[in-house]
Amino acid sequence: MKSKRQAKIMEIISSRDIETQEQLLQALEEQGFKSTQATISRDIKELRIVKELTSLGTYHYAPSAKETGSTFTARLNTVFRECVVHYDYAQNIVVVKTLPGMAQAAASALDAMDSSTVYGTLAGDDTIFILMRDTNAAAAFCGEIKKLLD
Repeated sequence: MKSKRQAKIMEIISSRDIETQEQLLQALEEQGFKSTQATISRDIKELRIVKELTSLGTYHYAPSAKETGSTFTARLNTVFRECVVHYDYAQNIVVVKTLPGMAQAAASALDAMDSSTVYGTLAGDDTIFILMRDTNAAAAFCGEIKKLLD
């Protein structure tokens, strides 16, 4: 239900000017989504929705700019570069060794890269297993890691 509500919120703010949480709540109810102001407030935060100035001098809700995401990804890439100590692959699995306690941060960076060949990551304390589409994808991904670390 949460994901459907959040998808509807994004649809609503993309299709019309919504200036307040109350207007958003009303628009959701019109679409059959019963919710509370507190829930809407959490959704706005999770979806990183921002208030943007319109040409009329008023503010309305809008999806956050892509630069926010790319800045976040850049910061994660920095974390990744700083903590990886070794990487290699065996068939379609890439193994990345990190400094102790840093595997989850590095895996988060990998997930944020949003590669279509990465099926998933599993991180422990200092080791990440990355499931790839096939051996070629694993080899290519190791090449990407090499470029990122150089």
